Amino acid sequence: MNALSSLVPERSVKNGRSRLHYRTIWISDIHLGTKGCNAEMLIDFLDSVDSDILYLVGDIVDGWQLKKRLYWPTAHNDVVWRIMKRARRGTRVIYIPGNHDEMFRQFTGMSFGGVEIRRKKIHTTVDGRKLLVLHGDEFDAIMLAHRWLAFVGDAAYTALMAVNRRFNQVRRLFGLPYWSLSKMAKHKVKNAVAFISQFEEIVAHEAERRHVDGVVCGHIHTAEIRQFGSVTYYNDGDWVEGCTALVEHHDGTMEVLHWADVMAARHNAAPALELAA
Repeated sequence: MNALSSLVPERSVKNGRSRLHYRTIWISDIHLGTKGCNAEMLIDFLDSVDSDILYLVGDIVDGWQLKKRLYWPTAHNDVVWRIMKRARRGTRVIYIPGNHDEMFRQFTGMSFGGVEIRRKKIHTTVDGRKLLVLHGDEFDAIMLAHRWLAFVGDAAYTALMAVNRRFNQVRRLFGLPYWSLSKMAKHKVKNAVAFISQFEEIVAHEAERRHVDGVVCGHIHTAEIRQFGSVTYYNDGDWVEGCTALVEHHDGTMEVLHWADVMAARHNAAPALELAA
């Protein structure tokens, strides 16, 4: 499912701009502090949507990369400012740190500026389903067994994202929308597909063991809604390559929003609206 489906969210108007309104939004794997972070696209998302509850499902800040080199452009400050502003204005913001921002896990149970920090959370949908919300690195066999290998993989991934940035710079010169080279590569490489599938099964099994109806996570940068027996697996994706969010509508329906598609549709619709005017 994506944002171009038949689902029609509620709308509100704020500062003269029409905004989509959802009951709950989940975003993760923003990786602020890295060049791969699509901060501008995330800002467009945050300026276009509202919610009663906002979950930050880990790897919001990339502590691994910030330890190597300080990189923090204005757009990354703007993302943080928008999130904090929501908390001040009454949105319930719940932050579940991941492995890249694990330095914040020591503050579990505390609240800063209205942002609640939790290790995991049980979310109850409007239609009464119980969803376990966590980052997901707890179930990554590479992270658990060979932490050094995870850092090597992170370096390789950073190099791939540098290629992805150059690739999209060329696409923009030709007026083409954002397209994720790394996302395509993951779906083409057999071992990556097998790893993602195994990860999803393990996480869903843990949700079943905890007697909940579903699980929401991030970590593997692959947005998905998938059924495993009585358990529904949800992954909200990332804001590095896929640029996706998971949302709960006011009737409890869940949907993955692919924001690059939303922006492309908006761009394509603009000339038609100008002609109609």
